[in-house]
Amino acid sequence: MTAAVEIEDLAKVFGGLRAVDGVTLRVAAGERRALIGPNGAGKTTLLRMLLGELTPDSGEIRHGANVQIAYYDQQREQLDHERTVFDTVGEGNDTVTANGRTRHVHAYLRDFLFSDERARSPVKALSGGERNRLLLARLFTRPANVLVLDEPTNDLDLETLELLEEQLVEWPGTLLLVSHDRVFLDNVVTSTLVFDGGRVEEFVGGYQDWLRQRSAPRKERPADDERPARGGNAGGGASRQRSEPAAIATPARKKLSYKEQRELDALPARIEALEGEQRALGQKIAGPDFYKEAAEVIKASLARVDELQRELTAVYARWDALESRRQT
Repeated sequence: MTAAVEIEDLAKVFGGLRAVDGVTLRVAAGERRALIGPNGAGKTTLLRMLLGELTPDSGEIRHGANVQIAYYDQQREQLDHERTVFDTVGEGNDTVTANGRTRHVHAYLRDFLFSDERARSPVKALSGGERNRLLLARLFTRPANVLVLDEPTNDLDLETLELLEEQLVEWPGTLLLVSHDRVFLDNVVTSTLVFDGGRVEEFVGGYQDWLRQRSAPRKERPADDERPARGGNAGGGASRQRSEPAAIATPARKKLSYKEQRELDALPARIEALEGEQRALGQKIAGPDFYKEAAEVIKASLARVDELQRELTAVYARWDALESRRQT
């Protein structure tokens, strides 16, 4: 199958830390891959090198013939607040082409829950949720055959999240997706790239498939030639209320105690706090003035980066362990 992207022995170092460490992988045209792992594990760094925004320290990235990439990052996407919703999507035209279909802008915007009247409103009059839907509507009109989505599910209401799932299920091209929403990943992707300390390991299927495969002996994992080209869970149109897939038979495990359930309930807030500190520290280290600081400040900051990564890895492992027992 034709490759959309080929990566060979890719590496990137920041402040002595290997954000990406000798990664080699091939993404076939039409594949739908999730990138998962703690913040700071190298997911966004790899995507930025793929997009040409960062230069690798070593290794090579090769794009397939006629590859056109559209990138979506909620934090960086900009809207002109004075333009109307219609003009933002139509760009001066009455029709748009999305997923291979040409449609009138009003008809297309109705799919994204904008009435004809609302489509004539200026962007500045929209709510936060409406702006998210507008960004997504504009995304799918871009002339691209590879979509790169970095945390598209952040701050989306349930209605918009399900709408995005529907659009991605219909998307005919290649998809690279970063998200912490497990059900969303299970509904959309066909394979998973797990980032850990700059390294990447590939698994067939979505998040739940990864949980099962990583606990199975290596010989039980599906071979590369068994990987579906497209569809997977995505083609099933599973709803967010569906039950999770049954796990591989394992010895009976004890249900969570009250104390363990309380611990599990508290872990998302713990992860959010750690990742927030990690993002802030990463921005500080990436800033132009960081290495002008005193030597002890630089040393302490870099040490804290390592410590945060270890803490996040441990917390994610604990979360996965408790969550898998809760579902038994």
